[in-house]
Amino acid sequence: MLLQKLHFSAFLVVLIFCLRVFSLNPDGLSLLSLKSAVDAASAAAFFSDWNEDDATPCRWTGITCTNVSGSDDPRVVGISLAGRNLRAYIPSELGSLIHLRRLNLHGNNFNGAIPDQLFNASSLHSIFLYGNNLSGSLPPSLCSIPRLRILDFSNNSLSGQLPKLLQNCRQLRRLILARNKFSGQIPLGIFPELANLEQLDISENEFNGSIPNDMGELKSLSGTLNLSYNHFGGKIPKGLGDLPLTVSFDLRGNDLSGQIPQTGSFSSQGPTAFLDNPSLCGFPLQRSCKNSSSDSVEYGLVENDGVGGRKGLRPGMIVLISVADAVGVAVVGLVVIYVCWKRKDSRGCSCTGKGKLGGNEHARCCAFPCIVFGGFPSNDSEVESEKGGGSGGGGDSGRMSGGVGDFVAIDKGFTFELDELLRASAYVLGKSGLGIVYKVVLGNGVPVAVRRLGEGGEQRYKEFVAEVQAIGRLKHPNVVKLRAYYWAPDEKLLISDFIPNGSLASALRGKAGQQSSSLSWSIRLEIAKGAARGLAYLHECSQRKFVHADVKSSNILLDNDYQPYVSDFGLNRLITITGNKPTSSGGFIGGTFPYLKAPQSEKVNTYRAPEARIPGAQPTQKWDVYSIGVVLIELLTGKSPEISPTSSTSTDILDLVRWVRKGFEEESPLSDLVDPSLLQEVEAKKEVLGVFHVALACTEGDPDARPQMKTVSENLEKI
Repeated sequence: MLLQKLHFSAFLVVLIFCLRVFSLNPDGLSLLSLKSAVDAASAAAFFSDWNEDDATPCRWTGITCTNVSGSDDPRVVGISLAGRNLRAYIPSELGSLIHLRRLNLHGNNFNGAIPDQLFNASSLHSIFLYGNNLSGSLPPSLCSIPRLRILDFSNNSLSGQLPKLLQNCRQLRRLILARNKFSGQIPLGIFPELANLEQLDISENEFNGSIPNDMGELKSLSGTLNLSYNHFGGKIPKGLGDLPLTVSFDLRGNDLSGQIPQTGSFSSQGPTAFLDNPSLCGFPLQRSCKNSSSDSVEYGLVENDGVGGRKGLRPGMIVLISVADAVGVAVVGLVVIYVCWKRKDSRGCSCTGKGKLGGNEHARCCAFPCIVFGGFPSNDSEVESEKGGGSGGGGDSGRMSGGVGDFVAIDKGFTFELDELLRASAYVLGKSGLGIVYKVVLGNGVPVAVRRLGEGGEQRYKEFVAEVQAIGRLKHPNVVKLRAYYWAPDEKLLISDFIPNGSLASALRGKAGQQSSSLSWSIRLEIAKGAARGLAYLHECSQRKFVHADVKSSNILLDNDYQPYVSDFGLNRLITITGNKPTSSGGFIGGTFPYLKAPQSEKVNTYRAPEARIPGAQPTQKWDVYSIGVVLIELLTGKSPEISPTSSTSTDILDLVRWVRKGFEEESPLSDLVDPSLLQEVEAKKEVLGVFHVALACTEGDPDARPQMKTVSENLEKI
């Protein structure tokens, strides 16, 4: 009897223990396998609240639950344990989480193979495993999941061939396998089936053979097709030209050979797309295809039957070139003489003694008839304030003085005398290391913006004139127009259009002491498109390929109809010539937004690309692409990228780009990212997402992965 009682007591203990353990629902039991797969030190630190006594795991760190149809209890739909340096393997039991939608384990030290049973979790649509130490090949059941949209397995040690079974992942939108050890040839037939694929990155692997011609059938692809740093060989397939024109190629670091095709989307690629392929030739590389017959015709080359078989010019071609040179020199000479003569007459220069100019001016005009003289400033001319006399602000006297110099109207339709400019009604808009800016209202009622650059640079006259003339030649409806300039040894002025409605920064967040204007989504989208058009013009369409190097919302000005104007291009170069040192306090040519006083603690300029923050780095156009991407994010979120690093509030965002990327990575609701004032415009959701995707492409960390500015503009125009 006593023995029976003992057995019964033991049975009760076991039963109570089992009931206690199995009070946790099935999802929780599956998750405990992940806790047990992690090494003890990490488990103690990060899984302290994963308690088997809980009824559900929905309050555990990194776990997201929701109520799903057909179930009374909340079920696990998300696992996010990213960046915790967990040392573990991925347990196959996670495959039993049939409602799991998002698995995010990136930035840890998970090792071993990806279990094939994981893909029994049939609701999965996003898997982020990048930045671990996973090995082995892609699991055979990978594409058995019907709604799989995102696979990011980059930065691991995965190997093997790219399996043809990937063609079954027909809902896939992002496939990122970069920086692994995949090898072999890529089979035909995969890509025509991936009609929804928007991003493909298989860079830095060991793939070889030819690039599949049917890769050109990825009609939904956007951003960058990244095949760089593999061992692809042979010719570039012409089929890639069938990809959308907005797609940028990255084929660097392969063994490709032959001539680069010139059809379709190849026409929009820059030379960086094809670098480090020694046997590639043709446009846009500056490496001609020597065996091409078209080259011989173009340059008039013929085979020389003399010793060595050298190529040379035909005798007839030599005579023709000589005659053309002589005629060209004569024509140019006549044009120069005629222009100088007309300029001299228009200025009243008379070397016979009578003319509109006198004294030294007359003598210099006759001696140098092609030097422009249009008037001279009066010394210490008073600039009256539009706000009721005095200096106009900041304790500055408001005086613009200068000696004898050159006043040049770059725009032929912009005619007035310098004395008229100096005596006009004006007030100081602001000042900084980039100079003082005045708003000046001319006698005809037309306002202009006048920037005073400083007093140095008298030894660099030709350099200054060449730079300002190049800027003055730019004409685009979304670029601030420079109308005239004045140069003297002790004074430098730039006169440009006055843009009346301030900057985009003030429109989004308001000027000091004023409320911001509420910009609708349609206005914001048009501002984004216009600014991109203007910047693309500076990059691609101007005679000289400009780099702005300081794109930000305070340098995008708005008129009364909210049309945007890119400003401040070339200004840093002019400041360098005049000897002043630019500061980061902002300001622009042609705007109303005041210069900011130097803050107590300078803000971090997060508009700058990562590579632009390295001391001594030379500006590139990809700097501008990154910056316009930040401006787009600013338009979308309404948040300022320039945050003081000394701020103690927890709500500050030190890196707006990183914050948005994290939100997309974790598939946060759009309402968590977008400006709250836009939430009522529900019909614009697809447009907002489209601009977000363009912005994220612009703000890639690798400058070569960013699209060209022309591509950015074209992508925005399609939204």
